[in-house]
Amino acid sequence: MPATRPSSALGNYARMPNIKVFSGSSHTDLAQKICDRLGIEPGKVVTKKFSNGECCVEIGESVRGEDVYIVQSGCDEVNDMLMELLIMINACKIASACRVSAVIPCFPYARQDKKDKSRAPISAKLVANMLSTAGADHIITMDLHASQIQGFFDIPVDNLYAEPAVLKWIKDNIQEWRNSCIVSPDAGGAKRVTSIADRLNVDFALIHKERKKANEVASMVLVGDVKERIAILVDDMADTCGTVCHAAEKLLEAGATKVYAVCTHGIFSGPAISRINNSMFEAMVVTNTIPQEKRMKNAPKIQFQPQLDGSCLDIETTFHVDVQIAVGAKAPNLPQTSDKTL
Repeated sequence: MPATRPSSALGNYARMPNIKVFSGSSHTDLAQKICDRLGIEPGKVVTKKFSNGECCVEIGESVRGEDVYIVQSGCDEVNDMLMELLIMINACKIASACRVSAVIPCFPYARQDKKDKSRAPISAKLVANMLSTAGADHIITMDLHASQIQGFFDIPVDNLYAEPAVLKWIKDNIQEWRNSCIVSPDAGGAKRVTSIADRLNVDFALIHKERKKANEVASMVLVGDVKERIAILVDDMADTCGTVCHAAEKLLEAGATKVYAVCTHGIFSGPAISRINNSMFEAMVVTNTIPQEKRMKNAPKIQFQPQLDGSCLDIETTFHVDVQIAVGAKAPNLPQTSDKTL
């Protein structure tokens, strides 16, 4: 019998037929949270490695005719996690799953979205091709680094947004948010911060940066006024954190009273933890698209707040709209945490 969802979230739509959710190795906690909200148990799957490092996946239950969702974020050992996801997709597809959706909260290789120098690869397009070839019928992701990646696919892509959750966090946690300035650490994030600033009815600024090489910033120029204001840096990802930490110093030099950083994807690789511990901002706030428990223990400034658990709600909404459309029923009114039109 199909599992049921809690009536508080679903109302009269108590059944969720033919849905199975499997988790890869990257973020089992997020997959469990999604299943808890959907009122179902995670699918049985065993993931392991052979002694030579090859991934091995065993799907532990029938998926014939089922609508399968596989949750796997692009974090930590990114290449292994990607390969594991591809194998899981293919295993479900050749086991006669009706449809396979890949839930990839943090999309791997998203920064390699264009040919910006001679002989450079467009790796994000290659990943898109690999996912389609493996058998994915649908992609669900969150805050793509470059929105044009959606066009790399010939299958449906839902790019969900953390913006509504970020707005709620700012209003709930920064008492003087009306005297704030939303700042983009680079020109590429200007559209993101202007949207947030408009909704809060505050000013925005951006920082123009010149790089010596990847992950190493040479100089920064602040465009905008942050004097005697709280500066809130907003970005889609924080990796080595060189940019955001230098940006915090620049903002304080320009007269900002406090600096916060809010990022969707907290990758935190290389020297990121030590940089955050020595940084000038009040807090580095992230969503749970990537597991953060270990990093939060090593860097007290890293915070995950329930308001930024938006990925669960968005994915939940996408799941259920898919199901209701499939059976020809009206979708219920679920909590909205994204501007994504489903």
